[in-house]
Amino acid sequence: MAQRGICSRREADAWLEKGWVKVDGEIASLGQRARSDCRIEISPDARRERSELVSIILNKPIGYVSGQPEPGYEPAVRLITPANQHRSSTREPQLKPQHFDGLAPAGRLDIDSKGLLLFTQDGRIARQVIGEDSEIEKEYLVRVAGEITETKLKQLRFGLELDGQALKPARVERINEAQLKMILQEGKKRQIRRMCELVELKVVGLKRVRIGKLRLGDLPEGRWRFLRPEETI
Repeated sequence: MAQRGICSRREADAWLEKGWVKVDGEIASLGQRARSDCRIEISPDARRERSELVSIILNKPIGYVSGQPEPGYEPAVRLITPANQHRSSTREPQLKPQHFDGLAPAGRLDIDSKGLLLFTQDGRIARQVIGEDSEIEKEYLVRVAGEITETKLKQLRFGLELDGQALKPARVERINEAQLKMILQEGKKRQIRRMCELVELKVVGLKRVRIGKLRLGDLPEGRWRFLRPEETI
């Protein structure tokens, strides 16, 4: 089910336990093996439960960690409060306690970086963004100290290694003498900072502005909003 993109593994386990999954017309059980070409049917109850899952876009400021809190630092999820919600209309939903059940960041944004951070209850969305086979682009505006040369740009685009592994090709453009636009399809720890160090550039400012089709837009720093029904990754 997870391989077909129907749901996350955790959701699959829960739905199977509730009897919400049929395989070739028969109610399936947890741990049951199925053929790769089997017909999988999902109960309307599962679809209803899925429709209630939320995803949240936060414009994370510097000084907050993405996931588990570190000593002396606050996790970014603490910014998701009713007072910090950015609502463009009164029709947008209000924050409820159940929205925090299983809510987790889909990807990292380190403590010294700011910009778009996605939280979701939906395992399918998380897998799209951070799964091993994910090809979702992440776009960053990067301010650097040091001379930006064509040779360095070519190295950043392709040819660098981190942790003994070759990096995927990146799209890198010079915006001006001190700023780059970098688009990656992977997210190793502090990747952009480390890439720049390898070509003798020091990152002095980093902001993520896009994940896939999701753009930060005019969301104010420190504020958040729900992912809208018409938005996709």
